[in-house]
Amino acid sequence: MAEFEVLSSPVHVGEPLPRDLTAEPHRRLRAAGVEEECRVVAEAVAAAVAGGREPLLWSGDCVAPLGVVAGLQRAGVDPVVVWLDGHADFNTAATSPSGYLPGMTLALLVGRGDPAPLGGLGLRPVPEDRVVLGGARDLDPPEEAALATSRITRVAVEDLRELPDGPVFLHVDADVVDPGDLPGMRFPAAGGPSLAAVADAVGRVAATGRLAAACIGVTLRGDQVQADAALAAVATLRAALTTSPAA
Repeated sequence: MAEFEVLSSPVHVGEPLPRDLTAEPHRRLRAAGVEEECRVVAEAVAAAVAGGREPLLWSGDCVAPLGVVAGLQRAGVDPVVVWLDGHADFNTAATSPSGYLPGMTLALLVGRGDPAPLGGLGLRPVPEDRVVLGGARDLDPPEEAALATSRITRVAVEDLRELPDGPVFLHVDADVVDPGDLPGMRFPAAGGPSLAAVADAVGRVAATGRLAAACIGVTLRGDQVQADAALAAVATLRAALTTSPAA
């Protein structure tokens, strides 16, 4: 396994967060606005890969993964995408009831919807049959309909085993974990897998030896005590990247 370069984009939809998302040594990326966030992340990821390192990004939303994939592509890597999330993030501007951009990111990643929010990022759509969506359960009806006609593979986190061939980008939104195990998320999704089950799945992906990059997304509530507890729990997912079980 290559050496991780730990990056942090502590913003939520372009707005800076008041705190870091990890206590481990990392490079904090600074950006103002969504387009700049994606651009800065893409540049940092491309540079890390060019230097023979695996980028590991901590992000405050699910927008930053778009920059990760764009950065991998710039470095000549066309990844399989494993997206673990309590939500599908598969709305478009035309179907979203809220207009919340992080709820559209997986759709944008595969080329659905209006790419205008990505500016000049240069992201190439990832083929849907190279995307695995795990743990998604809190979906809007338009997302359910769109996924039903897509070629994206949907699995339970506990059943995540087989992946398409090629290098892998793993995105883990912490709200994939059941809120009983991981309180403090801004958008909790009941009925999910345990923290241990998600950590096991993360470890299985890492154990393939094909991990090109990873992102851990943590969208926190404002409560300080809950946020502290959430970040301590999410550290379990980080540890699973380097203490993976046998595949």
